[in-house]
Amino acid sequence: MMLRDLLDGFRPALGHLIFEFATPGIGWLVRNAGADFLLFDMEHSGFTFETAKLAVLSTRAADIPLVLRVPSHDAKDLARACDIGADGVMVPLVGTPEEARSIVAAVKYPPDGRRGVSQVQMHDRYRVGPFADKARAANAALALFAQIESRQGVEHADAIAAVDGVDCLWVGHMDLSCSLGAPAQFDTPDFQASIRAVVAAARKHGKRAGRMVRNAEEGAAQHTLGFNCFVLGSDTQVYQAALAQGIGALRATLDGESP
Repeated sequence: MMLRDLLDGFRPALGHLIFEFATPGIGWLVRNAGADFLLFDMEHSGFTFETAKLAVLSTRAADIPLVLRVPSHDAKDLARACDIGADGVMVPLVGTPEEARSIVAAVKYPPDGRRGVSQVQMHDRYRVGPFADKARAANAALALFAQIESRQGVEHADAIAAVDGVDCLWVGHMDLSCSLGAPAQFDTPDFQASIRAVVAAARKHGKRAGRMVRNAEEGAAQHTLGFNCFVLGSDTQVYQAALAQGIGALRATLDGESP
């Protein structure tokens, strides 16, 4: 399924975050686990664009969309994410509609933006053809996730959601809590009001509201609040939790068998 079709549908979109395991098989592993998309992080992971390009190949082989979280608002980072073939781009710390419009312009070809032209590359699957047709298709297919993770972003959430080309308001809950002055405190009135404001803005303008969740129970609770696009944990969290559970169970079993 194309990412645009997924986001334009009605069912919740479920993904997984990759910080560490940029293996050639990651696309198939995530798809066969039942996820709808893969979020590949370049903001915190240290991954290069060359590594991200290999991840695009993996997800294309597995026919699962890849959203690339870029490290900055820099037009070079944004355009390169598109050029290596990302199906969607997630941008950190979007605080104003002016920033949102500038980001949209960087990832869209003219006349919708100012993205530089490079043809017969990874993004167009190395296919020749009329540029105007490919530009229209690329502009229509790319999905943009604007991260709302500051008090400023919350205050401007409605205006950001109104920007053509923004497809999802994605709450960075930890950074947002820090911006609100209560790190990792998610039950404060200020944080809860911020969440309601972001979800209301997304709903008003027909955009997705997304965030990361740790488990099914948390996801269900957030869905009740109005979120409809989720990442279930990160690769490192899932791996470590599963390994800790398995090692703990094995150790307890073996200790119980000790003479």
